[in-house]
Amino acid sequence: MSINTHRRNLLKALPAAGMGAALPASASTAPDPWLQAQAIIDHVSKPLQFRKQDFLVTAYGAKPCNMEKVRAWISFEEQDTIDTPAKDAPDCYPAFRDAIQACHDAGGGRVVIPRGRWYCAGPIVLRSNVHVHLASGAQIYFSNQPQDYARYGDIDCGKHGKLSISRWQSNDCLNYSSMIYAHGQHNIALTGEDWSSTFNGQGGVPFNEQGDCWWTWKGKLKTLNAVAQGSTPNFSKGKMSENTENPLNAMSLAEVAPQLTEAERLLIQGEGQRWRADAQYLPALSEAGVPIARRMFGIGHYLRPPMIQLIGCTNVLLQGYHVTHTPFWQHHPVHCRNIVIRNVHCESLGPNSDGFDPEACDHVLIEGCTFDTGDDCIAIKAGKDLDTQYGPSQNIVIQNCIMQSGHGAVTLGSEMAGGIQNVYAQKLTFQNINWATNPLNTAIRLKTNLNRGGYLRNFFVRDVTIPNGVQTSPSFYASLPGSPIQSKTVATAAGAIVTFDCDYTPISDNVRTRPPIVDNVHISNVKAGNVRTRDGKSASCYQAIVVLGPVASDYNGPLPVPPVPPVTNVSISDCDFGTPVNTAQPWFLFNVKDLKLNNVTIAGKVHSTTLSA
Repeated sequence: MSINTHRRNLLKALPAAGMGAALPASASTAPDPWLQAQAIIDHVSKPLQFRKQDFLVTAYGAKPCNMEKVRAWISFEEQDTIDTPAKDAPDCYPAFRDAIQACHDAGGGRVVIPRGRWYCAGPIVLRSNVHVHLASGAQIYFSNQPQDYARYGDIDCGKHGKLSISRWQSNDCLNYSSMIYAHGQHNIALTGEDWSSTFNGQGGVPFNEQGDCWWTWKGKLKTLNAVAQGSTPNFSKGKMSENTENPLNAMSLAEVAPQLTEAERLLIQGEGQRWRADAQYLPALSEAGVPIARRMFGIGHYLRPPMIQLIGCTNVLLQGYHVTHTPFWQHHPVHCRNIVIRNVHCESLGPNSDGFDPEACDHVLIEGCTFDTGDDCIAIKAGKDLDTQYGPSQNIVIQNCIMQSGHGAVTLGSEMAGGIQNVYAQKLTFQNINWATNPLNTAIRLKTNLNRGGYLRNFFVRDVTIPNGVQTSPSFYASLPGSPIQSKTVATAAGAIVTFDCDYTPISDNVRTRPPIVDNVHISNVKAGNVRTRDGKSASCYQAIVVLGPVASDYNGPLPVPPVPPVTNVSISDCDFGTPVNTAQPWFLFNVKDLKLNNVTIAGKVHSTTLSA
């Protein structure tokens, strides 16, 4: 493997990079936390400045492409005939690259992509002081061939390809580049004129004769009793995926981490060979302390890249465009500071198509966006396993957004080992227009477990409307043997309006030694409406509230077992959660202390009480 000097320095700097100034963790003690929210908004809303010069991509050789029809996946289970660039489409990657570089070299400006359909067989790499702008009607179709994102990275990993520094589900790695990428840049913008300005990742377009696409790599699904997401596009048992044992991975961690004791190795690997599947192997490398330079994936592996990934950037604007059919997460800023995403249409219904996942970021504003996703609409992250060097995600405001399909509308976690704090969500509409066929699973969602550790604290939610409720049937995750939480009994995967899941998919994690802390969460003025279910009932959800605190029996580290604290300091006030299907049990509680309900209406009954379990 060869690494150029610039990227070698970046690799060395990764663990030591700092976030800079941040609001204090004690923000929650202010008399009015919404004043803190306004301070964050004011801090990040200062317009970015760019030189007044345009660089038109056609001046650098970009040519529009003709289209042809193809049968493709448009969601987990649906196929349709859609447009894709013709086989002889000119590749605009060199022109986009050269225009951005010329703009950067000139001291900055705006790179303009005009109306038309453009094919790009490689990543758009953003540079400091460059504003990339799509005109109205400009549609970029990114290549659906994985190898095109292992051609241009700065790190030559031999047979794995030329890869990019990346982070996959909160673990650092060298992997396929995202379609739009930046590392260590300052003062950057990606904008569209309107929602006809489109970035299309072609995640469901087949790339081989067998009909496999990016989404096929998801592999076997984990949710039990899922609605509208019961299968993975073109996947069948035995086919390679992120969840299939990969023969390219080491037979034993002793090969790549000889410093481990036998007990440590066995704990990380767990039973059998499941740990050698890419989605398990990468976390194992993190737990084993293997440096990022030796965490090579790319060609021969099955970790799908995010559509837009920005790492270590400051002063970022994402605004006014439409992103669709993404291979994996739609937006994934990591270790960024001062970032605004505004008026973006985040629409992708494939596996793991989260809309916006800020990770270990400081000062973030998510405003005026619409989400229609195959996973969480917004999911705030902060590292996983030992990859916590960037610290917490903090000082985040979410406001004036609309959510349709998705797992959680506003989610904290599950990857949050570095901590999440000071998050404010207000003036939101969880519209859930697809409630009959592809419903929003849950509205307000916190996810963690004994693998993630870290903390979720200082989370404030107010003024949320949910006119069509959420999923009215329960969905589950499998529990560990011996757990007091039996599989298929608690609707943590879907079915509740408010879900605290501190036992999130526990069978996925071999190392379960870090009890999380969940504290200081306050939810007010949430109004949910009912819909007519298939059996004729009027309902808003399966249960109104599920608070599943950390489960001590999941712990599998050295004795004695450390304290496993309950969920604490949670209040829900002035809410109407409509009518649950399970009116006999409108809430489920486990390992929670002093949950305060004040003027909370469920099935017409008002609750003002304090609950513990």
